Amino acid sequence: MYEDILLPFDGSDGAEAVLQHTADIADAFDATVHVLFVADTTRDSVTVVEGRTVDALAEQGEDIVAEAERTLRSAGVDHESDVVQGNPAPTIAEYAAQYGHDLVVMPTHGRRGVSRYLVGSVTEKVVRLSTVPVLTARMRDDDRLSFPYENVLLPTDGSPGATRAAEHGLALAGALDATVHALSVVDTAFAGFDVRSPTAGEAAADDALDDLEATAADYAVESVVRHVDRGSPVDGIRDCIEDADIDAVVMGTSGRRGTDRILLGSVAEKTVRSAPVPVVTVGDPDQS
Repeated sequence: MYEDILLPFDGSDGAEAVLQHTADIADAFDATVHVLFVADTTRDSVTVVEGRTVDALAEQGEDIVAEAERTLRSAGVDHESDVVQGNPAPTIAEYAAQYGHDLVVMPTHGRRGVSRYLVGSVTEKVVRLSTVPVLTARMRDDDRLSFPYENVLLPTDGSPGATRAAEHGLALAGALDATVHALSVVDTAFAGFDVRSPTAGEAAADDALDDLEATAADYAVESVVRHVDRGSPVDGIRDCIEDADIDAVVMGTSGRRGTDRILLGSVAEKTVRSAPVPVVTVGDPDQS
């Protein structure tokens, strides 16, 4: 499923917790973890020491990735590391694409890291920019971070973006022998929704779930549970996470612009910010 996982790492509390989760994923799939520290060139960190130009952040980054490597070595996980300079979000997205990584793992905040490049807004920029799937995890006291995933939630509206994400989620669930929970939300707040004909939206939701369920067998997924909800897509996703004891969500970063839309970028970003479990966002690999 995954062979090369990119972990942007700054040594913060959130990054430390996600590091262990990344090690668990890598161990399950026999993957290599590539630890990346980005010395933020938007900050003034360059100084001159004894006539030598020194980037303090880059030097601290070497220590930070060495710390991550020690953890991965103890876990018996293959690993590599790199320290680069750049604007964090585009640098991370470009690095993942350039070196052929198949997953990026990031916390949605960093509390004490020296570079502070893992603050939520940067992670959300990576979600928008990355052509490689991005796994994000909030690191709050009430969040759940367990692996292997037993219940995987796949929101869908039948659009190309949702279908692409669903295929990724089905492959992940199949590899882990997990139960798939397929969710389609009829967005009653959308201006095009006709309250006099709610069955049209529900029929479209059922069609999207039918398509996903028909594809599940191709990925050796044996158990698919269907969910149809009405109302706010983000609320529907969060409710399903709680009601179905979901361990991870896999969703697209774009979706259909219609009465049954649920996966517009803003919905994905709101889910990344609010979901108490890891969220894997899948963008368009052909986007410019």
